Amino acid sequence: MKYIQLPTAEKRRLSFYLAMEEYVARHIDEPDSFFMWQVDPSVIFGRNQLIEAEVNLDYCHAHDIQIYRRKSGGGCVYADMNNVMFSYITNEQNVNFTFNRYIMMIVHMLQRLGIDARSSGRNDVMVGNRKVSGNAFYKLPYRSIVHGTMLYNTNMLNMVGAITPTDAKLLSKGVRSVHQRICLLKEYITLTLPEFIQYVHDTLCSEDLILTEDDVHAIEKLEQEYLSPSFIYGNNPKYTLVKQRRLEGVGELEARIELKNNIIKSINLMGDYFLIGELDSQLLNKLKGIPLERAAISRALPDRLDNIIRNLYKEDFIDLLTQ
Repeated sequence: MKYIQLPTAEKRRLSFYLAMEEYVARHIDEPDSFFMWQVDPSVIFGRNQLIEAEVNLDYCHAHDIQIYRRKSGGGCVYADMNNVMFSYITNEQNVNFTFNRYIMMIVHMLQRLGIDARSSGRNDVMVGNRKVSGNAFYKLPYRSIVHGTMLYNTNMLNMVGAITPTDAKLLSKGVRSVHQRICLLKEYITLTLPEFIQYVHDTLCSEDLILTEDDVHAIEKLEQEYLSPSFIYGNNPKYTLVKQRRLEGVGELEARIELKNNIIKSINLMGDYFLIGELDSQLLNKLKGIPLERAAISRALPDRLDNIIRNLYKEDFIDLLTQ
């Protein structure tokens, strides 16, 4: 696997690295490639999440924490210079195979350090019963991108405060709760963070591919999309009804439905799910003009939804909308 290197060591915003992995996927002809990155304190939330539901904007502004949206699904995460982020780009198109291949690659890399790492759930790497890495996925034509966190060390107060209310008691409880659910690699290895980064590079990659200055300029141009307020903040959909449920293996789903005389005028699906297909054309548009009734919705939908949203089954989605 090739390691993608930038020509200089200049520190960049998180948006640059999101654009970099997309650029590599679209323009670098390698079957498998990988790179790591670190950023100043930042929050990154998923493609289909509402910013006001996921990010504590007041806390972030007060503590100089930058805010970004990514093009993959999944939940909201915090990153800073004491963590390292991974990006993996591959030609493989099968979602489950790609995810499992990447997760097991990370698990085996950690196990070589003597860490009792394992895969868990739909996108996590665990040490014991605590998470050390969460990961997300999205597809481009003929390419797949997996990216995720690797917790070496972090500012726990910022991690909790950037995503939860700023009330001091809630923050204190939140930090204790997070400590019980996540772990930091520094507790398990003697390697410093730079040494760990070098270890990952040497373990996973066989050679480097150095991007050109022209590549960097193209990435910077692509980055502007990630920096646009319309992309970061999105447009709040109109709705008259909200249906919310957590589905095992799928994630949080929140359907915001605009109704008139019980007819669906528009529908938006928010949440931390992983999108595989085309959400609007394959799923949501088929419900416009349909009564909010189980039988009508069932007739309007295709038989399979798990090729649109990972692990989503038709009956579960109908239950979400109608119960």
